Amino acid sequence: MIDFQVEGVAMPLMDIARISRWINAVAASHSRRVGNLTYMFCNDEYILEQNRNFLGHDYFTDIITFDYTVGDKIAGDMLISLDTVRSNAEGLGVEYEDELLRVIIHGVLHLCGIDDKGPGEREIMERAENAALALYAEV
Repeated sequence: MIDFQVEGVAMPLMDIARISRWINAVAASHSRRVGNLTYMFCNDEYILEQNRNFLGHDYFTDIITFDYTVGDKIAGDMLISLDTVRSNAEGLGVEYEDELLRVIIHGVLHLCGIDDKGPGEREIMERAENAALALYAEV
């Protein structure tokens, strides 16, 4: 089950059924099945508070992923700051909706086992994101 919630922001306009099909397709492309996924869309203040409380990080971020995956069934909670998604989109010169899709799937890719913090891992994540975004056109 994929659940979309909000905390302190309006639900972004998106085709939830299509995004759900896409998430399932991306998980399958990584030999994973989708279990319980919850997306919580929020603002910068909320994600900063959660980043401090749960991870000990004192900075804004676009997404925090809490991984509850067991075996090949991905599960987790993902907090997404719509404020940071918007500012990142502006800084990168991309459409807000495209950046939001990238962040949505970024969390799924983490749950599929792809990291982005170590040497060379960011490039691997970017390739996986780009492949997933190409798949979005097909669902």
